[in-house]
Amino acid sequence: MEISEKSLIEQASANMQKAYAPYSGYKVGAALLATSGKVYDGANIEGMVYRATHAEKLALDSAVMSGERQFIAIAVVTNNQIPAFPCGQCLQDLAEFDKSEKGSLEIIAANPEGKIRKSTLGQLLPERFVIYDL
Repeated sequence: MEISEKSLIEQASANMQKAYAPYSGYKVGAALLATSGKVYDGANIEGMVYRATHAEKLALDSAVMSGERQFIAIAVVTNNQIPAFPCGQCLQDLAEFDKSEKGSLEIIAANPEGKIRKSTLGQLLPERFVIYDL
């Protein structure tokens, strides 16, 4: 079964509703598509001690814990008027599993109003830290 961009965005949007962001009010949902065809969910989770788990990292950690190591795309949904791409730390975390020189992982940023921006990991983080020989 092939996962469409639209369904990946819809899943990330549903995940955004599950976010726990009582301090910032900034909810983020993510859906990470592995090469196996399985989609992994993520939502940001804040804590009162200023600790936060980013939606992208939660999706990635869940995928890795399930044995996944290769990914096709990630959709991230926020309420931003201009859809927001993942932060630098999340991009670097994703780069751990996208070691191609081009950084071909597709990054889809969207908002509930239907605005979409697309890029690749390599475009957003062109000088990411990657050890190619491992």
